[in-house]
Amino acid sequence: MKILRAEKTRAYGKIQTLLTASNARIAPDCADFPRCGGCALRHMDYDEELRMKRQRVRDAFERIAHLDPGELPIYGAENTARYRNKSVFPVAQTPSGPTAGYYRARSHDIVPVKSCLLGAAAADRAREAVLQWMRENRVPGYSDGKPGEVRHIFVRTSRAGATQVCVMVQGQKLRAKEKLPRCLERAVPGLASVAVGYSDGRVNTIACGRYETIFGADAIEETLLGLKFRLSPASFFQVNPDQAERLYSLALDFADLKKTETALDLYCGTGTITLLLASRAGRALGAEIVPAAIADAKQNAARNGVRNAEFFCADASKAAQALASGGLRPDVVCVDPPRKGLAPAVVDTIAAMEASRVVYVSCDPATLARDCAVFAERGYTLNK
Repeated sequence: MKILRAEKTRAYGKIQTLLTASNARIAPDCADFPRCGGCALRHMDYDEELRMKRQRVRDAFERIAHLDPGELPIYGAENTARYRNKSVFPVAQTPSGPTAGYYRARSHDIVPVKSCLLGAAAADRAREAVLQWMRENRVPGYSDGKPGEVRHIFVRTSRAGATQVCVMVQGQKLRAKEKLPRCLERAVPGLASVAVGYSDGRVNTIACGRYETIFGADAIEETLLGLKFRLSPASFFQVNPDQAERLYSLALDFADLKKTETALDLYCGTGTITLLLASRAGRALGAEIVPAAIADAKQNAARNGVRNAEFFCADASKAAQALASGGLRPDVVCVDPPRKGLAPAVVDTIAAMEASRVVYVSCDPATLARDCAVFAERGYTLNK
């Protein structure tokens, strides 16, 4: 092992020679691993991956929160290939033309992956079709931030076979956009929507300021646990729908709602958890800061005939404070924050509401453990 950099709490190194291979080490099934930075564990068998992930959660709770997380069952996926319903390919202009793929680890160098084993096959076909359209119409890939450059190719698929493609552009114009749908139709069976996302000036964000549908519907539809959800390009949605159903089922079980109770869902996105909570509660409220997601959430409620769900467009902290000031006392609060976790003010407001149960859906064990420690300081007990 060669130590590349040592810091106060960690060190970074690179394996020079593999002396003895672990029994859990396998031959990677992807020719682009590890050049492509999209995956980190393709040299590890799945049982070992699950063991490592469970240990990471346990370590976070014991070392950061000083809490015992209990038994920690882990629910591995039945399908570990082609499960992602969303692929986002960064695009760049090279001397030989536009290219798209994934960033090399710890860099902005694009590895032009031909086929990703995690994404849908339709995403691979859509990426190549967009690149072909760019070459034929001299549409440049992103290089130095000039107007009209394509920055990302976004592809979302549903389990029913519908595909949504969105080309993310620098600036407010795109050359030859009217020719793009025909090119995609030839390559992508089930093409349901083509859109262009125009940059609002922010350089380091994928989400754009304005979207224009140039073919088909403004959104596609996905079904989870019997409910139908409308997905526009700006909507957040779990990327593994099979595992999302297991996740949301657990969240519902943990919430343990009765028809006389009220549930509050913070960071509700397009309303997935809110609407599921509404199926068991007397009243469910969802809050989210992204206007397009709230618009989708309201349409999702109407589409599914859910009449006991309400949605508010606001920052989670401000929404919780406003609802608390209005006298809301939810029985259950569900939070599904981004990777950075909860702001201290959100925890304080939830505690002030005196909710009897808090269900925390997390995508980062470290911030989850940190926030659970704060909840413990406010009088809550970690149940499971």
